[in-house]
Amino acid sequence: MKLGQVIMVTIKRLGINGEGVGYFKKKVVFIDGALPGEVVVAEIKRIEKNLAYADLIRVKEKSPHRVKPACPVYKECGGCQLQHMSYEGQLDSKRELVVEAFSRYLTSARPPEIRHTIGMEHPWSYRNKAQLQVGYANGKVVTGLYAAGTHQLIDISDCPIQHPKTNEMIQTTRDVLNQLGIPIYNERKRSGVVRTVVARVGFETEGTQLTIVTAVKEIPKIKELILELRHRMPFLQSIMQNINDKKTSLIFGDQTNLLWGSGTIDERLGEVQFSLSPRAFFQLNPEQTIKLYNAVKEASALTGKELLVDAYCGVGTIGLWLAPDAKEVRGIEVIPEAVEDANRNAQLSGIRNARFYTGKAEQLLPQWVKQGLRPDVVVVDPPRTGCDEQLLKTLLSVKPKRIVYVSCNPSTLAKDCNLLAKQYDIHWVQPVDMFPQTAHVESVTLMTLKT
Repeated sequence: MKLGQVIMVTIKRLGINGEGVGYFKKKVVFIDGALPGEVVVAEIKRIEKNLAYADLIRVKEKSPHRVKPACPVYKECGGCQLQHMSYEGQLDSKRELVVEAFSRYLTSARPPEIRHTIGMEHPWSYRNKAQLQVGYANGKVVTGLYAAGTHQLIDISDCPIQHPKTNEMIQTTRDVLNQLGIPIYNERKRSGVVRTVVARVGFETEGTQLTIVTAVKEIPKIKELILELRHRMPFLQSIMQNINDKKTSLIFGDQTNLLWGSGTIDERLGEVQFSLSPRAFFQLNPEQTIKLYNAVKEASALTGKELLVDAYCGVGTIGLWLAPDAKEVRGIEVIPEAVEDANRNAQLSGIRNARFYTGKAEQLLPQWVKQGLRPDVVVVDPPRTGCDEQLLKTLLSVKPKRIVYVSCNPSTLAKDCNLLAKQYDIHWVQPVDMFPQTAHVESVTLMTLKT
């Protein structure tokens, strides 16, 4: 195998980033845009020790799941990876990603039941928040994402996976910035004002919040900007400014100012109330979030007598969802602002048996056990890197009766389960499609203490 070589490959499965995975002369080959079951012709672009990356030239034998992408800038944008695959095929492939991860990394126990992926009836228009970079193209303001590996901004202000209202807010803000001639930030020159536009909508409450992220505190023509935005979007409830003056890929800076309206918008998940500031985390797909949390509820099997600990609790969404069925809920989170939000959300929802604490679960859990508080159920919802190793050791020493693992990365989930399998039976994994048209898959795993 050599660079530039044209090869023919049969695609066996999807990779974790949505690429087709096949084999050529005993090397794994990753090919973007190829689907399982297809025979494709591709050109080798990069070679590493036991694998290679290739560009798709043509599909010789098509998968029955291949479809025409709905988005005109699908290939350039890169935000979605699977629009060229039928939704049924996406759900099957996401389950296979979980199956593959457990077959590879779970060596200390029998593989659990991997259930069929829970999908959406209408897998479009599901995202409740858009955050798009602002730049210039052909002398006009555009909002979008940078094409992979480039600094070329692709206009995605009419994105089909976004809620229509967030698209409208982004498009209108772009047009107003253009009309008023407000300077757009130039990253190379470190000059200009507006960096990013963030639009958020409440699916249940229809609350709307627009946040303009700037590189400086002063916004030229600020009065005209606010008046024009309010005039064109009378439904707006909140206009915020966030100041990010650092050279960074992070969207938000530390300072947020209210420009007009309310500093927060309200949202609901079932009976639970949430107050959302611009930087507050909230699940991007509320419809699927309820399905995910109901799978967590099933796994928790609460009877009203349990102490439940929600590790990595964020703003308390999972803990508050489960609180009505538990005796007591304690959430743990390292970010103080998120803990403040979680306790405020508990108050808003009238939930009195849930309390959230700032700290690390691997430190607080042993302290509580020493005080005589032993959790019956622990829910973990870690980042893509998986659970902190010290937390896994803590769980093995604290020995809750049930561990419910919410994961956004099948590989780290399976690796963590392999460690916990020393003392826990792994019963089932429920994949949930939180992000249709992308390669991401979330899941809920039930583990019970061995007797």
